Amino acid sequence: MFGIVRPCRHRLGESLTSQWMAHLCGLCLALRKDHGQFARIVTNYDGLLISVLTEAQAGRGGAGAGRRTAGPCPLRGMRTASVAHGEGARLAAAVSLVLASAKVRDHVADGDGLLARRPVALAARRIATGWDAAGARGGGAVGFDTAVLVDAVDRQGGIEALAGPGTPLLTVTEPTETATAAAFAHTAHLAGRPENAAPLAEAGRLFGRLAHLLDAVEDREADAASGAWNPLAATGTPLAEARRLADDAVRGVRLALREAEFTDGRLVHRLLVHELGNSVDRAFGTVSCAHGSHPYAPPGSTPGAPGGPTPPEPPRRDRRGLLAGCAVWLGLACTCQMCCGTFEDPWSRQRRDGLCSNCDCGDCGDCGNCCDCCNCCGDGCDCGCDGCDCGCSC
Repeated sequence: MFGIVRPCRHRLGESLTSQWMAHLCGLCLALRKDHGQFARIVTNYDGLLISVLTEAQAGRGGAGAGRRTAGPCPLRGMRTASVAHGEGARLAAAVSLVLASAKVRDHVADGDGLLARRPVALAARRIATGWDAAGARGGGAVGFDTAVLVDAVDRQGGIEALAGPGTPLLTVTEPTETATAAAFAHTAHLAGRPENAAPLAEAGRLFGRLAHLLDAVEDREADAASGAWNPLAATGTPLAEARRLADDAVRGVRLALREAEFTDGRLVHRLLVHELGNSVDRAFGTVSCAHGSHPYAPPGSTPGAPGGPTPPEPPRRDRRGLLAGCAVWLGLACTCQMCCGTFEDPWSRQRRDGLCSNCDCGDCGDCGNCCDCCNCCGDGCDCGCDGCDCGCSC
């Protein structure tokens, strides 16, 4: 999985976590259905935003959106689940394929790792070409021309070649902005809300800017060590200026979303307002973890309270047998779920946190529970620790 929006279930809450997982699984299954088993490797957290936006505008069962029950999967502890499907998920799959192709080509151009070897690079280019074609077919099936994405990828190389000290950083991020703006805007057409196209295009443009900026910030040291091209180093942009641009983009996304109409905008608001800010903090190293399972919770704190330990779940009686549990354990281990995220214990079926689940979820500042306030507010809420007006006590 990759992407800049990496929410934590402790911040999302049970209801929004369930919705988010429905879109993640829906993207994965859409990739498999339309483009084959191997295509599932490009499943990513940012791509599912396309599916989220479509359903938020159309509502469940509306134009371009829907839910179905998917079969057992190792990543869900071999449980069935309600997953998103329809044109929103298919568009998300097409966009993910094209952007993953661009990422592969970028790594090949930089000669990263094994891609520095010619046979491996040739194989990677062939895979990327196949993903481009598959993305074009998938996009065409839902009325979206992926040529705008391919054109942005093609222009990116030329812009980077000409960039140097003094080149505005936003000149370098423009192709990414154009690509994401087109994808976000098309969700309005799939959902039957063409009036949302303009504000969502603006939100998408700024999201693309953020994706490019944060990728550059996170790769800065590694690129310097390997000699790879980095937009911050190439243009001579100081880190403080990159942070200013990122913060402006987060504010811009919030303002753009206010202009769009949603049937249920809670998950969109959480991901594209709150989680974008957390992503910026994480990239610039200004984030701290504050959810209940943090190992440094205050001594004597109440289970389940902010900063306190998570209360244990009651024991379950529907335990698996030895062999069935071993089979589930093998599936969880092979898919890395026992390392990342949460999973169902193979034998007891109790929910467990992965080994890496001391997550990077951010503190909401000085106002305690404010990060949970958007569970009760609409998409017009000005949530945030600088003035939440949705009823929580800051």
